[in-house]
Amino acid sequence: MRKRFCTALLGCLLLVFTAACGSGGTSTVKLAEVTRSLFYAPQYVAIEKGFFEEQGIDIKLQTAWGGDKTMTALLSDGADIALVGSETSIYVQARGSKDKVINFAQLTQTDGTFLVAKEPNPNFEWQDLKNTTFLGQRVGGMPQMAGEYVLKKHDINPETDLNLIQNVDFANIPGAFASGDAQYVQLFEPTASTFEKEGKGHIVASFGKESGHVPYTTFMTKESFMTNNEKTVKNFTKAVHKAQKWVQEHSAKEIAKVIQPYFEDTELEILASSVDRYKSQGSFALDPILDKDEWNNLKDIMDEAGELPEDVPYKTLVNTQIAEEVIGD
Repeated sequence: MRKRFCTALLGCLLLVFTAACGSGGTSTVKLAEVTRSLFYAPQYVAIEKGFFEEQGIDIKLQTAWGGDKTMTALLSDGADIALVGSETSIYVQARGSKDKVINFAQLTQTDGTFLVAKEPNPNFEWQDLKNTTFLGQRVGGMPQMAGEYVLKKHDINPETDLNLIQNVDFANIPGAFASGDAQYVQLFEPTASTFEKEGKGHIVASFGKESGHVPYTTFMTKESFMTNNEKTVKNFTKAVHKAQKWVQEHSAKEIAKVIQPYFEDTELEILASSVDRYKSQGSFALDPILDKDEWNNLKDIMDEAGELPEDVPYKTLVNTQIAEEVIGD
């Protein structure tokens, strides 16, 4: 009896060992997101639907709450991969980093903010912003740069045509708008829709529609990590691409249900309407490829804002080889 038990146990162990060898084992990836945002819905879908797990990846997600903190985590090996705006890789390159930060998979392809007015304005025109108080985003970040790019596109000088406030921390902007004197504010979802439902504000325009395609948030890693962990990076990209396709093929309500654990304080109805707003304006990238036109548009926006430290060529910080292989598989 004991002999049969030991034989059976040995057989089970061999099966487990064989399965583990066949699957290639599991790789742990420390992933740092710049903030917790509905804008990153495909990322949460990839985690919740098990797409990373299918690729043998165990994701350890951390929220850095800021581009500078995200890059610090990546550069110090506190994170293996970062989800953050591509402008941060340019800032790191300009500081002379020996280990380049490479953009390898794009997640969002437009600005994610909306112009919210304190009072209803169904016939809003951009010229209505002149001589008003506008609560914008922090200097040097993509929301601020894209916002000012759009204002200038509509012949509005942010420095002279309105009272631009930019000294409020990202997390405090909604509260500052609700309790302050600003007539307009630049907000992400689901805050914009929540404000509209509560009567605190009214969405009158989209900066994403106005600024064009840009690598707003991408997955990036150090060149050394990509070189030493090419298979892991490829499997990671496969999971991202599967989530991108899933998001495109499913309704906003279905997506909202999947990602709700990441936004427990937000009603499902608001999540669904916010996802739908992003889907309808094409904010979620359809595939992980960051193309050259998007990179050049990013540099134009940064240059217009006076924040482009140097003209970094596309091929220096963008690697689409893995993304192209994933799409071709």
